[in-house]
Amino acid sequence: MEEFKQALPVSALKEEARTAFYKKTYTYLAFAVLLFIVVEYLFLQVDFIVNIGLKMMQGWTWLVVLGGFMFVTNYAERMALSSKNKTMHHAGLFLYVIAEAFIFVPLIYIAIEVSGARQTDILSQAAIMTLALFAGLSMVAFTTKKDFSFLKSIITIGSFLAIGLIVAGTLFGGFELGLWFSVGMVVLAAGSILYQTSNMIHKYEEDQYVAASLGLFASLMLLFWYIISIFLSE
Repeated sequence: MEEFKQALPVSALKEEARTAFYKKTYTYLAFAVLLFIVVEYLFLQVDFIVNIGLKMMQGWTWLVVLGGFMFVTNYAERMALSSKNKTMHHAGLFLYVIAEAFIFVPLIYIAIEVSGARQTDILSQAAIMTLALFAGLSMVAFTTKKDFSFLKSIITIGSFLAIGLIVAGTLFGGFELGLWFSVGMVVLAAGSILYQTSNMIHKYEEDQYVAASLGLFASLMLLFWYIISIFLSE
């Protein structure tokens, strides 16, 4: 009976337990965002890392980087979900945040340079818009209490299409993805936030708050990436 209770989804728990789960999830999400900011700042202070970041966006190298990032993402998610060891959960989240910070290096560096040239703070504007959209979408998921699990197939298909376009754009010179691709990815990221928030409410178990925060963080960073890209394309 004890094991059965532990296997219950959060939606089946008492209100007090659900509230505690949500607090833990968003606390870890806030921690992940703060850690990302700190690690990103430190990465940008090291010329060697910045140079590697800029070079890795050139040609087929970017495909290798994306492939490695997808592998790390999958590994971190398995660490956060499959083990009952909370240390492994934390290690998975930490690993994913470091990977996100590294892959963001060239985009953040370019955004800083462009901000200086345009005399505008692209990163602050993108961050505010990202957080506003994230908060709004989270509110929709909580207030409607709708199960958005049906979005999984749409997100999966959209992700494969996006990967295909990125591969085509990388391998075939002159094929620019452009503004509308970024807009489409923002829509995909918005759907992912709804999906992940819905999973947090309806699917996760009581001890899986770190995994829930990792899923939300991944969707948040995807949204942030393409909102920055939209600002850069203006």
